[in-house]
Amino acid sequence: MKYYNILALFFKLFDSIVMHENLIREISIIGVSILNLAITVWYCWLTYKQKIKPALAMWIFFTIAVAISLTTYMESAQYSFLDNILNTTDLALTAIVSVAIYFFGDHTSRFSRFDKGCLLAVTIILLFWLITKNHVVTHTLTQIILVIAYFPVISRLWKTRENGESFTIWIGMLLAPVLSLLSSKGTLATIYSVRAIVCIVILLLLMLRVEYLKRVRPTKAI
Repeated sequence: MKYYNILALFFKLFDSIVMHENLIREISIIGVSILNLAITVWYCWLTYKQKIKPALAMWIFFTIAVAISLTTYMESAQYSFLDNILNTTDLALTAIVSVAIYFFGDHTSRFSRFDKGCLLAVTIILLFWLITKNHVVTHTLTQIILVIAYFPVISRLWKTRENGESFTIWIGMLLAPVLSLLSSKGTLATIYSVRAIVCIVILLLLMLRVEYLKRVRPTKAI
């Protein structure tokens, strides 16, 4: 009887842990979905109102790369869309935002020579996947595409020293991958989220740099 009680207590504790993990996973999935939905709506609205000047090239890169990333992730093992919720919701976000920028973005959102060079790099990696069908390697290479996708906006921030991005939106986009780590399954999903966190942190730091330089300029002129 004593051993039976200990065993029953063990199973009860195990069930409690599983239920706790499932709750955290559900909160993560719902939280990331709501965050990305809100970001999509708000980003499109700011673009429509011409309050931000996002780079069209960057978002097209995002859409292509995110689609490849999700496809290769699900092909690498028996994963579902919810197992990498950030990648899944990112696909909808990037596609919708790209369309919004194309129709409502200003002329600075169009392709430059630099953007075309980045697009060529995207095409090469895409062809690699179509030829080799190596899902794991391609997924890893896709993260390079997603890093390259930041180049147009990083170049703009560095050269023009003008911030056409919204801090609120990018902070929200930073919270999404952080929250997604609680529900991600597999190494590839973790790599996707960590890569997003690092890239967005760098972008936010550059945006802060631009704001800092704007405040320093008047002081130097006096």
